[in-house]
Amino acid sequence: MKFASLAVLLTLVISPAFAQSVISFDVDTTEFVPGEIVELKGTVGAGLEGQPVAVEINDSDGKVILIRTVTSDINGEFVIKFKVPDNVEPGELDIVTNVELDGQSFSETKQVEATETPESSSDPVCGTGTILKDGMCVVDKSQQIQKTTEEKSSKGGGCLIATATYGSELAPQVQKLRELRDNQLLGTESGTNFINSFNHVYYTFSPHVADYERENPIFKELVKASITPMLSTLSIMEYAESESEVLGIGIGVILMNVGMYFGIPAIVIIGIKRKF
Repeated sequence: MKFASLAVLLTLVISPAFAQSVISFDVDTTEFVPGEIVELKGTVGAGLEGQPVAVEINDSDGKVILIRTVTSDINGEFVIKFKVPDNVEPGELDIVTNVELDGQSFSETKQVEATETPESSSDPVCGTGTILKDGMCVVDKSQQIQKTTEEKSSKGGGCLIATATYGSELAPQVQKLRELRDNQLLGTESGTNFINSFNHVYYTFSPHVADYERENPIFKELVKASITPMLSTLSIMEYAESESEVLGIGIGVILMNVGMYFGIPAIVIIGIKRKF
């Protein structure tokens, strides 16, 4: 009788520790959302390879909400994927894995948290280049305009003011500007950076100036008189071939135009004021 009691006592003491070595598992998430797919991976001890493993999920009241069975492979590993039931209530869930050995059942239990299903918006998801307007996806015209402007800037575009001033894109002055841009400036990194920055500003006002030139011949002649000296100074850039030459001569041309368009008029105005 004493030996029988001792055997029962040893079984109660040893079985929990032995059970942990017999079966173990993990899940890829600790938060179960209704409708989501969960993956469970585990292993069983030696001698249990190829044996069926029962997977059971119980809610906080002990009610079984899901039961699955998977067979371990030759290495004792098992993997199972299952969908969290749509009707699961928020709260703690118990995941129980169970395997039998010689008529004795061994299990491991882990707790996870069931959460509510995220609220989904009834509004449609719009793709690239479209925006949601009045419940419908429509073309985003602002992006189209921006894209067109960027394409013009990256490709160099046309000289709108010079074309309107001299009457045609084939005018010698316009051709000279285009050749200067393509052959000298865009051939170097500093020149390319300058053209890109310049175009972003230039195309914000040049269409309006060009349109007004076509409508007003007097304004057109004033523009022609003002840009002709600048075109003469830009011809110096034809001698720039290397990066350093483009940078050096370019700065010189800019300073020359600043002096011509601002410095000389300022000197004249100051001289007139002194006389009077």
